[in-house]
Amino acid sequence: MCYRTKLNSKLSEIERSLDASFIEPDLYKPQQEINAFTFSKTPVITNENQGEIQMFNWGLIPFWAKDDKIKKMTLNSKIETVKEKPAFRNSVDNRCLIIADGYYEWQWKDSKGKEKQKFLINPKDQKIFTFAGIYSSWTNPQTNELINSYSIITTEANELMSEIHNNKKRMPVVLKKEDQSNWLSGTEVSNFAFPYEVPLIASEVL
Repeated sequence: MCYRTKLNSKLSEIERSLDASFIEPDLYKPQQEINAFTFSKTPVITNENQGEIQMFNWGLIPFWAKDDKIKKMTLNSKIETVKEKPAFRNSVDNRCLIIADGYYEWQWKDSKGKEKQKFLINPKDQKIFTFAGIYSSWTNPQTNELINSYSIITTEANELMSEIHNNKKRMPVVLKKEDQSNWLSGTEVSNFAFPYEVPLIASEVL
């Protein structure tokens, strides 16, 4: 799965790399580690506004939800079932790029995961990259606040990630730079399932 990411690059580097501009630049704060379970806002580009970088909450809340509790279970969405699961199926065509410059995974050193080694994962050929994501817009019925939120698409682990994420053997879908527009334009989801992959580098975090 994918619950810890990194985006520590300068705002100007992100804009240049993605050829898009932050709508609310003051909201962007570089972070060495982003914890999914804080449900914080991170930079994304949606299919509706491809020249804009917006700040969306991690943890997708479907439009029909009565409250936001579901976000704990929608941080990731499996590519194999994203079209079927009630929480995600209405958002499959709401595509987004989730911007990062790294993500973290833990390798289990024993069968119960009592001892773990943390790794930082990066693409070989992209300093700033994007995960394939889907998003939803939800209005809080209590406060009338509009919340835009997203889920990171995951797939079967490749050879490297099978060794590192050795308990679940999953990985986020990291997009090739040339495929970012294909994802946003609605190319069939299954085309991005493993064996689709980007060459990755894993570094131990001491």
